[in-house]
Amino acid sequence: MPTIAVLGTFDTKGEEHTYVADLIRERGHDVLLIDAGSLEPPTLNPDVSREKLAGAVGTDLSTLIDRRDRGEAVKVMAEGAALVVAKLAAGNKISGIVSLGGGGGTAIGTAAMRALPVGFPKLMVSTLAASESVTEYVGVKDVVMMPSVVDVAGLNRVSRPIFANAAGAICGMVETQVPVSEDKPIIAASMFGNTTDCINQAKAILEEAGYEVLVFHATGAGGRAMESLIEDGLVAGVLDLTTTEWADEHVGGILAAGPTRLESAARNGVPAVIAPGCLDMVNFGPPDTIPGKFADRL
Repeated sequence: MPTIAVLGTFDTKGEEHTYVADLIRERGHDVLLIDAGSLEPPTLNPDVSREKLAGAVGTDLSTLIDRRDRGEAVKVMAEGAALVVAKLAAGNKISGIVSLGGGGGTAIGTAAMRALPVGFPKLMVSTLAASESVTEYVGVKDVVMMPSVVDVAGLNRVSRPIFANAAGAICGMVETQVPVSEDKPIIAASMFGNTTDCINQAKAILEEAGYEVLVFHATGAGGRAMESLIEDGLVAGVLDLTTTEWADEHVGGILAAGPTRLESAARNGVPAVIAPGCLDMVNFGPPDTIPGKFADRL
């Protein structure tokens, strides 16, 4: 049966992760327990120790314990977890991952999940899943964020069904078989409202020519996701007709994709057609969020 990684801070959240691990085993799956705690001793025996996570980034765990610096500990464990989990997935040692946490646990768990490929089952039960900072934790990957509603602080009549649902969800994701389809060369295309008709027409032509077209909405996250897939070597060509995210990057709009937008194709030698689609607009929120210097603009 597939093995599911259960990652967490087993010094403070051991009871909760044990509960989820037991439910996963009841569904017939194996569990790999990964401890990312750094203060008190773990309350359950992990398969992958905190020492191994710290060692993956060249850090001696004892120095973290001596410093009692929670921020530094979270940073080290997040980096170590990302390296260790990515290696486990690449070696087909795990088929899915689930984690439960508050602020620190979410930072560690999602760092590990962002290191995994798109399509790999990943579920984070978090106190921050309903916050405005979700994008920071998800990045450009398909991390499923489940609100814990109450704090991840023991088992009670609210947390039990939520944690049970999380166990069922990660098992369901791992058990799901993706229907086999013909692998065609991939073209990545960028689209926004004003370029929709153009991209739809181009998509039809390209599909008729034997390509699979992935369309990314140029909302900042969309541009970053497209760049990430190009960087991963999954894309044969790029139809980047909607470079509007650069307008937001240039003047401080809310849909910027960062200063490396447009670099991946060139850096990796991927053929690209580029046009200034929707560069005549910048995105802000409600009217009162528009900078004063743009007050007279449409």
